[in-house]
Amino acid sequence: MSNGQTRVLVLGGGPDSEREVSLESSKGVAEALASAGYKVRRDVIDRVSAAELRAVAADVIFPVLHGPWGEGGPLQDVLVEIGKPFVGCRPAAARTAMDKIATKLASLRAGVPTLPAAVLNVMDDEPPVRLPAVVKPIHEGSSVGVHICRERKDWDRAMEGVLESRRIHPVRAWMVEQAVLGGKELTVGIIDGAALPVIQIEAAAEFYDYEAKYKRDDTRYTPDPALAPGLREELQLRAVAVAAEIGVRHLCRVDFLLAPSGQAWLLEVNTMPGFTGHSLVPMAANHAGMDFAALTSKLVQLALRDGVER
Repeated sequence: MSNGQTRVLVLGGGPDSEREVSLESSKGVAEALASAGYKVRRDVIDRVSAAELRAVAADVIFPVLHGPWGEGGPLQDVLVEIGKPFVGCRPAAARTAMDKIATKLASLRAGVPTLPAAVLNVMDDEPPVRLPAVVKPIHEGSSVGVHICRERKDWDRAMEGVLESRRIHPVRAWMVEQAVLGGKELTVGIIDGAALPVIQIEAAAEFYDYEAKYKRDDTRYTPDPALAPGLREELQLRAVAVAAEIGVRHLCRVDFLLAPSGQAWLLEVNTMPGFTGHSLVPMAANHAGMDFAALTSKLVQLALRDGVER
């Protein structure tokens, strides 16, 4: 089937806190696929049913949603139910990668170091790991709801923030992770099981938060940064190993923190990373010689190759 005959339904939006990023990402994907000759329809959704998706004439679905519902399994369940090829992970892998604790367990099974962490219980008087620590939602991305706790007063403020957040999100679960201060943030994109170039992220702000990721223009991104001999290849091997252990399909982005000691720690795995002007997988692919249109086309072809989910 040629590009001109292939009908692609691009989904964006969703009910999650990263809806705004999804809208921008899905718009970029739709435009890139149209420029590559596909017949593209872009739908902005909240939640969507199998019946609603079945009613749309499409050969493949490209769900560009970020967050627990759109990226973490529920939408993937719907996509499996309708029986059409789709880009991205199967439901089980999507759920594992969205769960930061489950991702850490997968990382350890793959022999990849990850920082000590525990599920947060706000009734505890003391942090479950020694400070400094990071408090973050277990099932969110894009640094949503993250608190950095260098000392006890930061911890107390973080607990106040968690309690306030729970009034709005009563089922949200949180974790506490050992922090490494002064480290370098590195990320490895993966396309069809192959690692892309490593990218180093240097935020002008103290923390690479939502604003630094999607709003600010002063965050520096360095493809193939200067690293200790062999570290680049080791990070790529670790990223591929963790993705395989989780069962990732088609694409993902694996984030690491490089401590001043030289130890690299796995942070998390994103199974539908962003496709905005600030996004790292398109940046890494471009550095490897694959432009945005070629990248999105490659992902559609992977979905068609793998066929209908059973």
